[in-house]
Amino acid sequence: MSKIRGLFDEQIRLEKLSKKQDPLEQLAHHIDFEFFRKPLRKFFAKNTDPVKGGRPPYDYVLMFKILILQRYYNLSDDNTEYAILDRLSFMRFLGLGINQPVPDAKTIWLFRDKLTAGGMVDKLFRLLDQQLDQDGIIVHQGKLVDASIVEVPIQRNSRE
Repeated sequence: MSKIRGLFDEQIRLEKLSKKQDPLEQLAHHIDFEFFRKPLRKFFAKNTDPVKGGRPPYDYVLMFKILILQRYYNLSDDNTEYAILDRLSFMRFLGLGINQPVPDAKTIWLFRDKLTAGGMVDKLFRLLDQQLDQDGIIVHQGKLVDASIVEVPIQRNSRE
């Protein structure tokens, strides 16, 4: 049954997710992620070569929120990219619309690698944990389970 896509279909779907108590929406409600912008900007100002060219970086807070998704859902870089593309709840948590670009797995890896090399990942997650503790929030880490479909060759055995 094919239905013509309506103007408010995405909004209706997101409202249904809210009624089901989307945990990411609840997390976003309790945490002011803009709090992380200043330390991230300061870190990257010290650790980025302004002479190098290339496209502008993704928003630092967006990228940190991606690391949060990775940690709490135990996702690899490739699976994180796929999940962001696939899940409305992830897009909403990140503040991305369906028409906005999503960081690829390599970009996610590079961001995390720079933060890890500078000792910032642990500091940022300690700050996040402090904010969660202040609000009395406990986050249970989970795992997204994906189904992989693999073609298996058909064996052509004869009676002999």
